[in-house]
Amino acid sequence: MTDGAGQVAECAVVRASGGVLRLAVRSRRVEPPADPTLVVVQALPKGDRGQLAVELMTEAGVDVIVPWAAQRCVTQWRGERGERALARWRATAREAAKQARRARFCEVAGLASTPEVVHAVRSAALAVLLDPGAGTALAALPLPSSGELVLIVGPEGGPSPAEVAALTGAGAAGAHLGPTVLRTSTAGVVAASVMLSRAGRWG
Repeated sequence: MTDGAGQVAECAVVRASGGVLRLAVRSRRVEPPADPTLVVVQALPKGDRGQLAVELMTEAGVDVIVPWAAQRCVTQWRGERGERALARWRATAREAAKQARRARFCEVAGLASTPEVVHAVRSAALAVLLDPGAGTALAALPLPSSGELVLIVGPEGGPSPAEVAALTGAGAAGAHLGPTVLRTSTAGVVAASVMLSRAGRWG
């Protein structure tokens, strides 16, 4: 069992009755934070595809997911509707982390504006903007061995020209995944898998 913040206890069930488990702790350990850390800025997909993206990225090992209100997003999070949507993303990440037996759960941050994403780009060890038209493949992009890696996944149709200019102007490198164009809800987990593997986080 885990607290989701790195504390892990190996336990044995000594009694089960009335829907209650009594456990005996056999050992304890602390899993350190991952380094490099992978943050995925995810433009809001339509419908329940956002929760699918969160589930897949959490299972893959993404450390932080940042919902992004990009200009071309059809979905908009406003007021109570936005609060409910964010709560669903966080619940999905929590359940997916348990399913994947993660000692450190994936954090789902609050909804970010483009200026806030630009700020994250400036403070990252490396920021990557997924762009099917980029001249560099994600698999060929040099990665730092430590620090925060920020991966930006745009909406269907891609970020607006103004957003691309702001993000690349702040230091984000454009990179493509391959010859096909993926939906925003699946591009994140595919790109995250490439980066986690190349960063040594996957065996």
